[in-house]
Formats: sequence, structure tokens, C-alpha cells
Amino acid sequence: MLTISVAVLTACLVYFIIGYVQNKPGEIVIYTNSESSQTVSVQKEPVIVETPVNFNELKSANDEIYAWISIPNANVNYPILQSKTERSYYLSHNVNKQKSSYGAIYTQDYNKTDFSDYNTIIYGHNMKNGTMFGSLKRYRDKAFFDANQYIEIYMPGRILKYRVFAAYTFDDRHILMSFNFSDVADRQLYLETIYSYKNVRNHFRDDVTVTTDDKIITLSTCTSNDEQRFLVQGVLVYDSQNP
Repeated sequence: MLTISVAVLTACLVYFIIGYVQNKPGEIVIYTNSESSQTVSVQKEPVIVETPVNFNELKSANDEIYAWISIPNANVNYPILQSKTERSYYLSHNVNKQKSSYGAIYTQDYNKTDFSDYNTIIYGHNMKNGTMFGSLKRYRDKAFFDANQYIEIYMPGRILKYRVFAAYTFDDRHILMSFNFSDVADRQLYLETIYSYKNVRNHFRDDVTVTTDDKIITLSTCTSNDEQRFLVQGVLVYDSQNP
């Protein structure tokens, strides 16, 4: 009886090892009494990282703050908000929800607040004193454009890094209402539209390829011409949740 028990135990152990080795990472195969099996996907836990932003403190002041944008040499270092009640609320209100000509840096609810959309549009005023998105005009200078390539977005426990690939003057159309970014063909049309603005006054990074599978952000601010917007765009190159 002892010999039989050892043999059965050994056979079971070998069977389990073979099943484990043959399975793909992130999957567990559950064997039943029959010859069939059931595969169960195991979701990876998101990687939580420390950020230089105290979101608990920020959210206690305004729970509509959901991220932070940083472009050090462009003097951009602000919380990002999205109003739950009025799409353009932070066009005329500051982070404390007080009426202000400075407004705040914000997105509209056409975009999700986890940056999972193909194109997330972030708005800010072009203030003459260089605050808010007023300093984005520095990207009009080719040397500055070449030297300042990265935008960082902080979220609670998460860091996103985007590489700037374009800085140019665009028309005043509402981008999220003009293109269906859930459609691959429309994404391609949008990319072709972007690059049609390539000229000596607008800057595009030749060593960066942006595709319909990427994730991009668009920083949008006004110009002296009401029918134009100045855009700085970056493509996602790092996400701490998917290092």
C-alpha cells in the first residue's frame, strides 16, 4: 500500500508540474475529472509608485483635482481638474472654485480621467505673465522645442511620461467633437491632419513616430487670433503601471 501511495503521489506531482510549465504566464488551468480544462486569467496588480504630489491634501481642497502636469523648463506645474457639472467651468474658475480670469488647467468630460483615451485634450489660458499655459509659447522656439522633450503627468500612485512630438498653430475646431477617436480610420485621418501643418513655423520631431495605437495628450491654449489655438502634443512613452 505504501508503494502504491508513493506512486500515485509522484504521478500527481508530475502532472501538476507539466500543466504549470505549459501554461502561459498570467493564466491558471484548473483540471476537472474529465479530460477538459478551464483557463482562468489572473489580472496583474497595478504597480503603485510614489509621486512628488500629495493628492490627499489636494483632493481635500477640491475633489475634482485628479492629476498633476509638470514641464519644468516651461514653468508648467499645476493640478489638472475636470468639472463634474460644467465642461468649461475651470475656464473661468481657479482650483479653489473661485471666479478667476486665470482659470485652471483642466479637461472636459469628453475625456476619461485615467488618460486611457487615444487623445486627451488639456486646456489652459495663455496668460501674458507666462502662468498657466502662457509659457507654452516657448515651444515656438526651435531650440527650446529640441531641448525640452518630456511632459510628466502624476496621478495617485502612478506616473505617465510623454515625449513632445509637435508644437504648432492649429485652427479653433473642437478636436474631440471633430474626430471619432474610437475609430482607427479617424485616428489615421487625425494624424494626417496634424502633420499637414508641418512648416518652418511649426515644429515636429522627426525621430518620433506616432501611430493609431499610441496614446497622446494635447495641450491647448489660445493665441492672439481667436480662430487659432497653439498646441503642444506628446506621445506616451512610459506608464508606471506598465513599465
